[in-house]
Amino acid sequence: MPADLVEHLRLPVVAAPMFLVSGPDLVIAACRSRIVGSFPTPNCRTIDALDSWMGTIDDAVGSGDTPWAVNLVTHRTNTRLAEDLRLIAQYRPGIVITALGSPAPVVEVVKNYGGIVIADVVNPTLARKAVATGVDGLACVSSGAGGHTGHLSPFAFISAVRDFFDGIITVGGAITDGAGVAGAITAGADLVYMGTRFLASTESMATDAYKQMIVDHGLEDILVSDAITGTDASWLRPSLIANGYDPDTMAFDGDRRSYDSAGDQPARWKDVWAAGQGLATIRSVDPVAKIVDRLEDEYIRAANRFTGLVTHTHRLAGQSL
Repeated sequence: MPADLVEHLRLPVVAAPMFLVSGPDLVIAACRSRIVGSFPTPNCRTIDALDSWMGTIDDAVGSGDTPWAVNLVTHRTNTRLAEDLRLIAQYRPGIVITALGSPAPVVEVVKNYGGIVIADVVNPTLARKAVATGVDGLACVSSGAGGHTGHLSPFAFISAVRDFFDGIITVGGAITDGAGVAGAITAGADLVYMGTRFLASTESMATDAYKQMIVDHGLEDILVSDAITGTDASWLRPSLIANGYDPDTMAFDGDRRSYDSAGDQPARWKDVWAAGQGLATIRSVDPVAKIVDRLEDEYIRAANRFTGLVTHTHRLAGQSL
């Protein structure tokens, strides 16, 4: 299945689903550049809006060789899950990514039409639970990821999961160039989540100020905190300060976490900006097509370098014999 999925892709990359950032324009541009485009359903405030978005994407890229993906929040607080699933059964996106809850409610619906289910996980324990539900793949969200983040090294995470799972492994966390993609694939991943790099794209829904903050800041400007949503996430420190937070003392003040796709989200989710640790290599806001061109060049150069090193090692081994 991993080979089937990546066979028609230009690069083994998923333009990761980003809250309030990924929309139809970004998904369509990604698919037309022959990488996987995706968006989270909570970006649509109503079920009618979600219907419209999915129809627009389906009309533009349909069931072509490059799949598009929908990200579903399966947390028990999401009251719109059943309605979202109804539209997924109607439009049949090639990939459905689950997050913040068990993928169990999604698996049967998606597999009935021949789609692929990939579950976001942040540690091997959650990975095993997701595998037990019958998912086709895992998205191993690792340290350095933007938005809701993990805490494990991507290399350690891939190795741990490969020990018990031979399905699709997608890895995300601070990867913003083609060399990072090549490294992840060499380490055993099949696909790479890339969010922050496409946040600073012409087609993303992020505001111009948000995109420019990505360009202007680096690693030292990222803060991991659960204060905004109740779950650890990577935030831009200047954004927190601009919204009245003290990055050194803030803490989550909610009674419980809530990830409901229905209705308006709390203002704190909208006004502070997330980013991954890979933002240091992002120096301009560009169209998706240009970004993918650059990624491909970097990926090929990294692969050629690795091939050269392997060839040299084999030559030395032959001489020693």
